[in-house]
Amino acid sequence: MWKVTPLKSCILAILEKRGGILLENDLENPLKEMYGDFSESELNKALMTLENQGLVHVTWISKTRRRIQKMTKDMGFLAIGED
Repeated sequence: MWKVTPLKSCILAILEKRGGILLENDLENPLKEMYGDFSESELNKALMTLENQGLVHVTWISKTRRRIQKMTKDMGFLAIGED
């Protein structure tokens, strides 16, 4: 069955409500409430797509934890090899 709201849109809405910065662990519960069940690969794909579109920036803060930050117009991150 198809979901009404795309996973990417749900992620952006939750980031907006939470001030633009979240840990991945803090994203999972509100995302399940808003979107329903999803796999880890679906979440990774959605985050990768949002990052490629320049809408979020995902950084690893430890081996198992990621920080997800919504990009603003004044923010910019260098791509690999641009530093």
